[in-house]
Amino acid sequence: MSSSPLSKKRRLSGTETKTGSHCSSSNSVRTDLSHTPANGMAKNGNDAEIDEGLYSRQLYVLGHDAMKRMQNSNVLISGMRGLGVEIAKNVILGGVRSVTVHDQGVAEWRDLSSQFYLREEDLGKNRAEVSQPRLAELNNYVPVTAYTGALNEDYLTKFQVVVLTNSTLDEQQQVGELCHGKGIKLIIADTRGLFGQLFCDFGEEMIVYDTNGEQPLSAMISMITKDKQGVVTCLDEARHGFESGDYVTFTEIQGMTELNGCQPVEIKVLGPYTFSICDTAGFTDYVRGGIVSQVKMPKKISFKSLSSSMAEPEFLMTDFAKFDRPGQLHVGFQAIHAFQKKHNNLPLCSFQTDGDELLTLAKEVNSAQTGSAKVEQLDEALMKKLSYVAAGDLAPVNAFIGGLAAQEVMKACTGKFMPIMQWLYFDALECLAEEEGVTLTKEECRNCRYDGQIAVFGTKLQDMLAKQRYFLVGAGAIGCELLKNFAMIGLASGEGEVIVTDMDTIEKSNLNRQFLFRPSDVTKMKSDTAAAAVKQMNPSIRITGHQNRVGPDTERIYDDDFFESLDGVANALDNVDARMYMDRRCVYYRKPLLESGTLGTKGNVQVVIPFLTESYSSSQDPPEKSIPICTLKNFPNAIEHTLQVRLDDFYINNQFVRTLKLPGAQPMEVLEAVYKSLITDCPHSWADCVAWARNHWQCQYSNNIRQLLHNFPPDQLTSSGAPFWSGPKRCPHPLEFSTSNELHMDYIMAAANLFAQTYSLPCSTDRAAVVKILQEVKVPVFTPRSGVKIHVSDQELQNSNSSVDDSRLEELKTRLPSSESFQFKLNPIDFEKDDDTNFHMDFIVAASNLRAENYDIPPTDRHKSKLIAGKIIPAIATTTAAVVGLVCLELIKIVQGHKKLESYKNGFMNLALPFFAFSEPIAAPRHKYYEIDWSLWDRFEVTGLQASGEEMTLRQFLDYFKNEHKLEITMLSQGVSMLYSFFMPAAKLKERLELPMTEIVTKVSKKKLGKHVKALVFELCCNDLSDEDVEVPYVRYTIR
Repeated sequence: MSSSPLSKKRRLSGTETKTGSHCSSSNSVRTDLSHTPANGMAKNGNDAEIDEGLYSRQLYVLGHDAMKRMQNSNVLISGMRGLGVEIAKNVILGGVRSVTVHDQGVAEWRDLSSQFYLREEDLGKNRAEVSQPRLAELNNYVPVTAYTGALNEDYLTKFQVVVLTNSTLDEQQQVGELCHGKGIKLIIADTRGLFGQLFCDFGEEMIVYDTNGEQPLSAMISMITKDKQGVVTCLDEARHGFESGDYVTFTEIQGMTELNGCQPVEIKVLGPYTFSICDTAGFTDYVRGGIVSQVKMPKKISFKSLSSSMAEPEFLMTDFAKFDRPGQLHVGFQAIHAFQKKHNNLPLCSFQTDGDELLTLAKEVNSAQTGSAKVEQLDEALMKKLSYVAAGDLAPVNAFIGGLAAQEVMKACTGKFMPIMQWLYFDALECLAEEEGVTLTKEECRNCRYDGQIAVFGTKLQDMLAKQRYFLVGAGAIGCELLKNFAMIGLASGEGEVIVTDMDTIEKSNLNRQFLFRPSDVTKMKSDTAAAAVKQMNPSIRITGHQNRVGPDTERIYDDDFFESLDGVANALDNVDARMYMDRRCVYYRKPLLESGTLGTKGNVQVVIPFLTESYSSSQDPPEKSIPICTLKNFPNAIEHTLQVRLDDFYINNQFVRTLKLPGAQPMEVLEAVYKSLITDCPHSWADCVAWARNHWQCQYSNNIRQLLHNFPPDQLTSSGAPFWSGPKRCPHPLEFSTSNELHMDYIMAAANLFAQTYSLPCSTDRAAVVKILQEVKVPVFTPRSGVKIHVSDQELQNSNSSVDDSRLEELKTRLPSSESFQFKLNPIDFEKDDDTNFHMDFIVAASNLRAENYDIPPTDRHKSKLIAGKIIPAIATTTAAVVGLVCLELIKIVQGHKKLESYKNGFMNLALPFFAFSEPIAAPRHKYYEIDWSLWDRFEVTGLQASGEEMTLRQFLDYFKNEHKLEITMLSQGVSMLYSFFMPAAKLKERLELPMTEIVTKVSKKKLGKHVKALVFELCCNDLSDEDVEVPYVRYTIR
C-alpha cells in the first residue's frame, strides 16, 4: 500500500549493493560503492542516466529536466540532530549529485527522541560520522560524506546548496553573507519543541521554470475574432481553466494560421470559455478548429540576504488562524539565540525564571528592530510558551519542517516550483495540555531516549504513549514514515503494541520514498520488513507485521475483540474503498482514525474523533468525469483517449469472460471476441501469433478507419449544415503497414508475444525472423460496407440496446466450446506496468501511438503512457514526511485525550506553490427525534438474549422500540437483506414475527453467522407518534 491520493478515491533482480566505509581525511568520512547498480551508473552527474525504475514516481512530480538539474547539485547539510537527518534522508532519496553531512557535536540522550539513525550505543560519538553510513544506504546513486571540520569559505564553495540546522545566529549570519555573495543557495531550518522556522535565500536572481507543477492546460477553439484584442472562444464542453497573465500558443487553426506555432501570447480571461489575446485585426479570417495550449514561462525571482531579510522579513503563512504569529516568532527565535549565546544552553521548561528572562530578551530584540520586523505588541504568553518548550526535540515537528526544507533544497537545485519567500514559521501549541497552567518539574527530565519529548510534555504522556495499542493499515510510503515517528515518540514501547498490515511485497520503485526498505529487501513482505527496520531504530517498540487485506474477508481476524482492544487506527492506504471500509469500522467501534494522503507535492491530513468530528465518509468528492465510449472508440482527440482504448483492447484480448449486461452492442462484441479467440483465431504456432498480430494491426489502424470514413466522409455535414469533422471530432486517416516502420514492428512484436503467452505458445524477440514471417502473411483485402452502424454518441449506443441481434447472441453462446473440451490452456494476463520485459507497456505504447497517428494526435513517450495507463500516483518523499509529521501531532493530542474540537487540525498543503491551510475538523452533524440529539457516533444498543436465555423474536424487537423509544418500525434491514417491512405479505410477516432475529438474518441472507460475530447491525426506518418519518441511529444488536 503506497501513499494515497488526496481525493477520497491508489522487481528488482540482481545482487545486493553493499557499502563499506573508509576515512578520506581527518575531518571527513564517506561511503564508497563496492559495485555499481544494474545499469552501470553509480553516481549522479552530467553523464548520468536517470534510473526510471527507481525514480519513476518522483519523475512524475519533478520531470526529467528537473531531475537532471538535481543530479548536478552537491548539497551540504549541517547539523545531524533530528531535523538535519530528516532533511538529509529526503534529499538523498531525491537523488542529488552528492550529500555531505556536517556536525561537530556528539550524540546525547535528547537526540534519540527524533534522530532515527542514532542508537543508544552511539552516545558520545560524532553525530555526522555515525549517521553517514546509515544515510548512504538510502540511495546507491548519491555518495554521502561526513564532515566534522569548520565551515569556512574554501569548504562552502564546493556546494551549490547549503542547509544549516542546529546552528547559532552568528553562524547563520556569517554563512548567510558568504553564500549570498558567492551565489550559493542557503536554507536555514530550526525547530524548538513545538515551534519550527525555515528561511530561504536563493540569490539575487533565480529562475523558476515551473511555478506550480501542474500539467499545462489546453482547450479546443470554436471562434477567434479579428480585433485589437482578439477574443478566443473555446468549446463549451469544459471551462478553459486559464488565468489572466498566463501565456498560450496555438496549433491546428484553420483560417487564422498566423497564430499557429506563434510565440507565447499573454492572455486576459474574460469568462470561463473566453479570453483575449494580441491584436488580430490584420490576420486572415478564422475558419474553424484549433487548439490553444498553456505555456509555462520562466519567472525570475530575487531574494534578500539573511541580514536584510531579518530586518525586513517576508512571511509565508502556514495557518491563517494565527495571522500575527510569524512576526511574533521572528522576534522569539532571535530571543532564543540571544538566551543560548548568554547561557550556553536553552531555556528549561521547569524554570520560571528562564521564561521571564526570555521575555525580557524578546522585548530587547523587538526594541532594537528598525524595519518591519518590529511588532507593535509582543505576545508575552507566546514568548513564555516558546521558552518552556524550546529545549524539546520532537520527531513530528522535525518531520514536518524537514519535509518542507528538503523540498526547498530540490527547488534550489532545479528551479522547479516556487520557493518559500523567505520566512516560514510554524507552531503546534494545540498539542499542549488543554488545561492552562500545567507545568513540568525538573525531575521529569531524565536521561532516556525520550528526553527531547519529555522536555515538552513530561513523563505522563510518555507513559501513556508506551501503553497504546494502534492498528496501522498499510506499510508503503506513509506507513514507513508513520512507523518511524511511532518508534521515535515511543508509541507502544511498553505494554502496548503496533499491528501493521500490508499484503504487498517490496518493488524497486518503492525504494525512492519508502525509506525503511533497501535493494536487498525487494520481493520481501512490506509489513515484516518495515517492522524489523523500526525495531532497529527503537528496540523497545512492540510491533507485529500482518499480510492481510482489510475488508469483510478478514473480519474473522480483525473482529470485535481485535478492534475493542485498540486505542486507535492510522490509515496509510492508496484507495478509497479500503479507506471508507476502515472509516466504517472505526465509527462502529468508536475508535479515533488518523487519515492522510499525498498526490505529488499535495498532501492532506484528516483526524476523526469519536463523538466529536464527522467521519472520513461524511463528505464525498464529486465523481471523476468519465470519457464517453463513443469518443474512445471512434472520435478520440487526446492521447488519454487513445491510451484508454488500447488498455481496453489489452484486456478484451486477455480476459475473455465479460458480463452480458453491458450496454448496447457490447455483449455481442465481447462474445464475438471470445468466439474468435477460441475458434477462428486460435493459434497453433509462433507464426500464427505473428499473423494474428498483423491482421489485428490491419483491422485496428486501417480497416476500421476506412469504414469510419466511409460512413462519415471528410466533407460530411451535419443536419445543421456544419462540418461533421470539427470541434472535438478529428478526421482520421488510415495507416499503411511497413516492416521498416519501427512503431509498426513494436506493435507486432508486443501483440504477437502477448497472444502467444495467452495460449502458452513459445515467444520470440527476433525481429528479423518476424519480418520474414510477415512477408508470408496474407492480409485479406478490405472493402468498406454500407449499412454498418457507427454510433456517434453514447445516447445512440444506449438506444441501440433493442437492436441487438438476440439470435446471433444465442448462436454464439451455443457454439462456444465447453471448458471440458478445451485442448489448450488459456492464460489470463494481468496488466503489470513496472516490468519492462513482459511486453505489456510495449503493447500499450505502440497501440496508443498508432491510434494517435490515425487521428493526428501528438504521440507520447513510454514514461507518460505508463503514468496514464498504469494510473500511477505521483509521489515524492518530501510531501510524505511533512504530512506524516502533522498526523503524529494529531496522534499526540488523541493520546492526551483532548476534548475540544478547536484543539485538532485538519491540514492541506501544496509544497509546489507553496501553500498551507489548517482548519478545525467539521463537527459531527447532529440529528434529532423527539427531544433526543444524535450523531453518526450514536446507536441503539439492544441485547438479543433475554433474561430467560431465549433470543428476541421479531415481534419482541418491534414491540421493544414501540414501548421503549415510542418508535414504530416501518422497515428493518441488515446489510442488503430486508428483514421486515410494513408492506410485506401477510403470510410472510406472520411467519417471521415469531422467529428469533438471527434466524431471520440467516434465512434471508442465506449466510451463516460466523462464530466471531458478536453483534449485528440493523438499519431502521421509523415513524414517530404523529406518524411522521423520523431519522434514527442504527441498532447494534448483541447476540453473544
